[in-house]
Amino acid sequence: MVAFWALAPVMVLAALGILFVRKAVHAALLLAVVMISLAVLYAALDAPFLFAVQIIVYTGAILMLFLFVLMLVGVDSADSVVETIKGQRVLATVGGLLLGLILVVGLSQLTLGTATGLDDANDGGNIPALANIVFSRYVFAFEVTSALLITAAVGAMVLAHRERLTPKQTQADLARKRVRDYAEKGTSLVPLPAPGVYARHNAVDTPALLPDGTAAESSVSRVLAARGTVRSAPAMAHDIEGLKRQLGIDTEARPGPAGKSGAAASTTEDVDKGASA
Repeated sequence: MVAFWALAPVMVLAALGILFVRKAVHAALLLAVVMISLAVLYAALDAPFLFAVQIIVYTGAILMLFLFVLMLVGVDSADSVVETIKGQRVLATVGGLLLGLILVVGLSQLTLGTATGLDDANDGGNIPALANIVFSRYVFAFEVTSALLITAAVGAMVLAHRERLTPKQTQADLARKRVRDYAEKGTSLVPLPAPGVYARHNAVDTPALLPDGTAAESSVSRVLAARGTVRSAPAMAHDIEGLKRQLGIDTEARPGPAGKSGAAASTTEDVDKGASA
């Protein structure tokens, strides 16, 4: 009873907040408060299975589905509040009154002692007793509830679906756009090199190495470069030296023709030899 009187005011205030808050996301978070408090009441009533189901299924899965739908659909206070279903307020009022009547009757039976005790209800174990009741006396209500949840999932997918406003771009359209951006903005005509190309690993913070052993700055995300988390040249020295040895380039820098470095000149000579071969 202590847990009930401690959590009941919190649940009532959260439930009222669901009705009066303006933002749908806030209403979903208040609903989470109600569900978690209800799970605690299940645990206090020696119903561990319902406690776990309430936390894992309803709070962790169903409520998260509600939040995802709200984020995808973009429901906010500026949306239209015109009723699309006639009589829904009347039905909601009648349903709320019936639910309140059921709660009053249930609490009165618990108070007067006319309801079955928890020891008798949990005879043989909470989970076996609950399964016996759900799949025998209340099997129809159980199946209707499952159908309702499936309908809610289908409705979420329908609401999140968006019709394509523009035709899908083909490969030819993307190629023309790339050439146009190259002519107008000077962007790269070919795809940028991936991080870790010609390196010993494919870490995203490792710049790609060009044939002359220098790092290609465009191969690393600008976010990593701004944060300063890109591997420095000393850290890449071993990879660069290994790449030069594989290409047969002299690792010692020496002057080359036309003011080029020895590495660049050697690379050019190697390319010319490979082409003539």
